[in-house]
Amino acid sequence: MLTLDEITELFHANGAVQYGAEAVTQQQHALQCAHLAEQAGATPALIAAALLHDLGHLLAPEQRPKAASADDLHQFMALPFLRGVFPEAVLAPIRMHVDAKRYLCRVDPSYWSGLSLASRRSLVLQGGPFSANQAHAFMAQAFAADAVALRRWDDSAKSPEASTPSWTHYAAVLQRASCAESASAR
Repeated sequence: MLTLDEITELFHANGAVQYGAEAVTQQQHALQCAHLAEQAGATPALIAAALLHDLGHLLAPEQRPKAASADDLHQFMALPFLRGVFPEAVLAPIRMHVDAKRYLCRVDPSYWSGLSLASRRSLVLQGGPFSANQAHAFMAQAFAADAVALRRWDDSAKSPEASTPSWTHYAAVLQRASCAESASAR
């Protein structure tokens, strides 16, 4: 389990790495995604999920597939490190954000055309668009709507010119969304 300070350190140490084939770093992408969630009036839990949704890319980068020929399953990698730190309202959208892309490709005909080339390539590795039955089963899950919202912010959080609040601002949001904060509020 990572502490909030360790999460911050991980982003400061590894967040300057380019975000796949996009024109932003991992940290820029995370901050932009969280900023979009905050602007949309999301809960602290969903803002935290937006900030941390790609944390799996920063964990053990030397063990990730080097070529774009395999899915790195990043949506699952961070969960053991975050469980106990954050509630399911944070963990589920992180876990489901890749499936949300697959869902959106099924239900929104214009969604595919708005995806970056890198997201289109990764979609193929991630299993492609859902079938009608898979889409229905996805939306029947708790936090599916949050995962879809997160996915849309994720797709929009790739601008090298975007201005966002600092990591310190979002570290406070992480604190508010954490299990420790939830326990002390009871």
